[in-house]
Amino acid sequence: MSNAMGVRLVYNLTHPSDLIVDLVEGPQLARAIIAAHRRSQLQATRQVGWGREPATLIVTGWPVADASAVEFFLRCRVHLVVGGCVAVLLAHGDVALPVDVVIAAKRAGLAYLQHIVAADRPPRRGQQAQLAIHTDVLILTRSAVGGGGADG
Repeated sequence: MSNAMGVRLVYNLTHPSDLIVDLVEGPQLARAIIAAHRRSQLQATRQVGWGREPATLIVTGWPVADASAVEFFLRCRVHLVVGGCVAVLLAHGDVALPVDVVIAAKRAGLAYLQHIVAADRPPRRGQQAQLAIHTDVLILTRSAVGGGGADG
């Protein structure tokens, strides 16, 4: 994840008093959290749990190693406020992966909100060039309407 993506996620999906859970590798999100004066539970949450207070934003890499996809998203749902988001960082390239992630999230009661594609540089006018895409980010939410999952 780039520094700019970390800043975009923090500023667009949270308010100053909101809690953010950082489950990603690297310092980019932590820098954005500090710069925005947000509260966070940083990477140590993997070892000690996610705390008692629900978060507004959980940011994670993919795949997760310690649980099945549905179990992981169930845990996210429990630790999110209503309207809170889970941002899932995907390596670009596997076209089926975003669909698989959304299906697992839906089974856990989360709803699809947005798919962000981050590119290294914008295209230049008059030049045909493919974008160098480096990250796909799926934004999932805990909706107040319905369960989002197959069971409710």
